[in-house]
Amino acid sequence: MGREVKSCEYKLEKINNLKAHIENCEASIELLGELEDDGLFEELCSTLEVLEREIEGAKLETLLSGKYDNYNAILTLHAGAGGTEAQDWADMLYRMYCMYAEKNGFKIKVLDVLDGEEAGIKSITFLLSGEYAYGYLKAEKGVHRLVRISPFDANARRHTSFASLEVMPEIDDAPDIVIRPEDLKVDTYRASGAGGQHVNKTESAIRITHIPSGIIVVCQTERSQIQNRETAMKMLYSKLVEKQELEEMEKLASIRGDVKKIEWGSQIRSYVFCPYTMVKDHRTNFETSDVQAVMNGDIQDFINEYLKRTSVKG
Repeated sequence: MGREVKSCEYKLEKINNLKAHIENCEASIELLGELEDDGLFEELCSTLEVLEREIEGAKLETLLSGKYDNYNAILTLHAGAGGTEAQDWADMLYRMYCMYAEKNGFKIKVLDVLDGEEAGIKSITFLLSGEYAYGYLKAEKGVHRLVRISPFDANARRHTSFASLEVMPEIDDAPDIVIRPEDLKVDTYRASGAGGQHVNKTESAIRITHIPSGIIVVCQTERSQIQNRETAMKMLYSKLVEKQELEEMEKLASIRGDVKKIEWGSQIRSYVFCPYTMVKDHRTNFETSDVQAVMNGDIQDFINEYLKRTSVKG
């Protein structure tokens, strides 16, 4: 009930903002009909641009009608094979999603991180909170490919690196998912990374293994073992729901006789820094040559194209 109320308040606020922008535009147009004012004209153009973006955003949100689209999102980045080069790429992608979150009003909280030996990260799990976080970020699930001149190669050779991104909704509880205490193996250990003396002296980190499915979740960034356990259980519910939905998708594909296998982890996008600059989404063919803008978090156009394409197919 609380989630539904919050969603209604969010939609109402968006409608009121659109209404206010429309009224401002109407008032400016009326004034321009009575007098010529370059400053007022520029202000009107600026307001119309904002209005156009907000209307486009409102249209896109009508496509986010999935069961969990309005939930927070839990994202996990894994560096692919390739050592330091791939770990640096995973770190670059994490920065990209942090900047995307900042630009779009989402909050980020790190749940677990495993640093690379020399640079970058081997893996990181983080929570992205905000309206329709999962609905938007599910478009990013898959393998991301980087082509560049490696800063770690003394011979300045071109390298190809991969990192995978898992995205799932944050689910507190799922009525149709039953987790029995006897099906859980819970391990505690000392958290690693930044955190001062508390990290080194307290076994606050939690690793939960769901024995029947083999799913493992880890959380070590909360201050207490109890908080880490609560967060880890949310992650476990989310992974079990995702597993259940994937099994349903595969069953439907089998019934329909689909030839193409459903794969959630397939390569989705290439980021080319050299010998030319281009970021291309292989699912929609949307591309841009402004690699730097993309790495600074400007990925909404890629997400929008994916949502439009999948909506048309659905």
